[in-house]
Amino acid sequence: MINKLIENIKKTGAPIVVGLDPTLKLIPDHVLEKNYKEYGANLEGVSNAIFEYNKTIVDSVYDLIPAVKPQIAMYETFGIPGLVAFDKTVKYCKSKGLVVIGDIKRGDIGSTSTAYALGHLGKVTIEGKDFRGFEEDFATVNPYLGSDGVKPFIDVCKEEKKGIFVLVKTSNPSSGEFQDQKVDGKPLYELVGEKVNEWAQECREGDYSQVGAVVGATYPEMGKILRDIMPNSYILVPGYGAQGGKGKDLVHFFNKDGLGAIVNSSRGIIGAYAQEKYAQYGAANYGDAARAAVIDMRDDIASALK
Repeated sequence: MINKLIENIKKTGAPIVVGLDPTLKLIPDHVLEKNYKEYGANLEGVSNAIFEYNKTIVDSVYDLIPAVKPQIAMYETFGIPGLVAFDKTVKYCKSKGLVVIGDIKRGDIGSTSTAYALGHLGKVTIEGKDFRGFEEDFATVNPYLGSDGVKPFIDVCKEEKKGIFVLVKTSNPSSGEFQDQKVDGKPLYELVGEKVNEWAQECREGDYSQVGAVVGATYPEMGKILRDIMPNSYILVPGYGAQGGKGKDLVHFFNKDGLGAIVNSSRGIIGAYAQEKYAQYGAANYGDAARAAVIDMRDDIASALK
């Protein structure tokens, strides 16, 4: 799957992943009102509004980007109907040729991690027939429980030719409370990076591995160190745009071949219509605003990498 992601990046010239993280505040009123009228002002109404919102954004940007990253918590908020919207979103994005990174941040003891991995990346067999759950191409994984929590995902990735992004240095302000603490003279995030590199060697497909890493754009100097520690891992870079990251902060996340990283923006794209810069589009044309924001992000990154 990493090779498909790289192929999509080369085809679009945009190392960008759009975070499909819908909230009630982001969904335009006319979309909510339409679905409330049809399905009711309830969880089903919101679920259908979420899918309509996502679909319009995807239809507006799918030819410009290689991948999307739906954050499952934004769907779980609305219970089972929300998860139905998540499932429909994943399937629709794949039908448009996009790579789907399920932002699920799972990680638990072995049997539980196996269940998570099978549910999101693999399959289950019932009476001799195989069935698949959510069918993402990649998933984000929390390594805090160690190899017991990560290896089941790696095993499923090997079987299914899919991938994971392991949390190494996250973009949130308080990440340093744990991730920056020194262990034998090294910050913990470096030790995690070294372990990710070890896991990556098990799943190489050419220059890159199915095992990638999450490193926030808000910590560019740390990104430079981790790029050297994990030369064969793709880095998923959150924190662009709404969290303060800019194109100039991203240079060291990439390898000399111009590959090796993919940058996420969520609210900055799906909520672009609400920003002053894109106000001319208005809520009625939120898809067009999202497209304009993707083009601006693509140009910003390209300019920085030159």
